[in-house]
Amino acid sequence: MNHLLDRTRRHAVKSARIVGPPTLLTLRRWALAAVVVNIGITVTGAAVRVSGSGLGCPTWPRCTPESFTPVAHAEISPVNMAIEFGNRMLTFLVLAVGVACLIAALRLPTRRPDLVRLAWLQPIGVAFQGLWGGLVVRSALNPVTVSVHFLVSVGMIAAAYALYARAGQAQDGSVSRQPVHRHVRTLAFALVAAVFVLLVVGVVVTGTGPHSGDEMASRFGFDIETVARIHADVAYVVVGLTFALAFALHITDAPGYARRAAWTLLAVEASQGVVGYVQYFLGVPAALVNLHVLGATLVWLCALRVLFATGPRGPRDLPEAVAGDRDAVRVSASRP
Repeated sequence: MNHLLDRTRRHAVKSARIVGPPTLLTLRRWALAAVVVNIGITVTGAAVRVSGSGLGCPTWPRCTPESFTPVAHAEISPVNMAIEFGNRMLTFLVLAVGVACLIAALRLPTRRPDLVRLAWLQPIGVAFQGLWGGLVVRSALNPVTVSVHFLVSVGMIAAAYALYARAGQAQDGSVSRQPVHRHVRTLAFALVAAVFVLLVVGVVVTGTGPHSGDEMASRFGFDIETVARIHADVAYVVVGLTFALAFALHITDAPGYARRAAWTLLAVEASQGVVGYVQYFLGVPAALVNLHVLGATLVWLCALRVLFATGPRGPRDLPEAVAGDRDAVRVSASRP
């Protein structure tokens, strides 16, 4: 009997942690999940394109003119249809995680407007992406619409990571400290801007290259070798800025977490460069293109990590926030 009561009490405590007021730790976990699912749908979107499945579902919001789900169609490969439909279904997972972020931000015991604003960007972004996806299909994968689709995903990754980082930093108006020199901080902003330019040039290269998503899709009218060289030049600028930032953080004795973030970014950029050159000399095989898209999202994510690691930090620094939230969970779970 006592054993049964102990088990019941443990389950009750777990349930209280789930249904009780969310903490900053809860919000950070949902925000991290949003980062993961947004990267996931970006990479699977690239898989749709390189597999030639961009019009696997030729209509929107239906998959075919007759059905919302895939059905046999004489002119469309069932494999391509399944790939495109699967990517569409992932939208609901991204939406669910985005809504969870918003609910967690709204239900914090002490509501923070900055976190609520960032959380709203997730469901709003998913809604926009859903509507824009219809335009992508109706435009027969016009490279401009496809490029915007990717860049909005990049923005959603940034918003999700900002939510994750801000939930671990000082509240608005509280005393905070700048862990690095202001000029080093400016260099971090310049680096993130350069990475974004690199992504924009990258989508131009993609919109010019062979992987259009469907043989009916149009392409940018640029010379592929020219835009590829411009892309490589911007990549050299990004690597140079990253090395300069890492060196500046080292000689100014910046906190260890900021230095580690910079060196991690440099390592990811080096790996991405290797993939980029290999895919170029092998004639851009589909598998490497998809891997390169994953690498691009990781470079972006690591650049954002560097930016926040060099920004103001205060009473809600990441380790302290996590520890405080654990205490809050224990307190709420122990209440009758």
